[in-house]
Amino acid sequence: MAVSRAGDRKDQILQALAEMLEGPRAEKITTAALAARLDVSEAALYRHFASKAQMFDGLIEFIEKTLFSLINKLITEEKNGMRQVEGIVSLLLGFSRKNPGMTRVLIGDALINENDRLQLRINQLHDRLEATLKQVLRFAASEGEIPADLDAAAQANLLMCFVAGRWHQFAKSGFKRDPVEHWEAQRIVLFLPLGRHETG
Repeated sequence: MAVSRAGDRKDQILQALAEMLEGPRAEKITTAALAARLDVSEAALYRHFASKAQMFDGLIEFIEKTLFSLINKLITEEKNGMRQVEGIVSLLLGFSRKNPGMTRVLIGDALINENDRLQLRINQLHDRLEATLKQVLRFAASEGEIPADLDAAAQANLLMCFVAGRWHQFAKSGFKRDPVEHWEAQRIVLFLPLGRHETG
């Protein structure tokens, strides 16, 4: 049997943690339960991560890298500013749908009673996403796609609040309320005030 490389084992631990977060009930995850799921000792976990907080750091790093990789790819491939904005919002909702456990991290639900630094890091991630939306809205305005006097900061905040609300609803419903549900109708309501009357 081949010996698992350290990087592979770390990924396995993070994958198991993410899967445990997918339980419909928001329960505090212990290292003992995580070790049992992986059929290893708690000491084996601590050979790869100094603490449970470091494990959550690993999950947040995965979320950050994945989201911004997808967003950068979208912005590179799509030259229309408003389609970029719509694409980012749709992407954020779709990521949640595919990764319910990560959604609990994104809304801070999984971080209650954990290190306060983790919630701060999630707050910073939300701020980065909002700043990205603001930047893309300003690009759309500069291209004449939306009114030049649009308050990009206010609109970006509204869109981020919408996304966070859908994430929250998804997690708090035990993952029954699909974050993409009603998106086709809601995108029209969200973007119509910007003077964008078609959403194709």
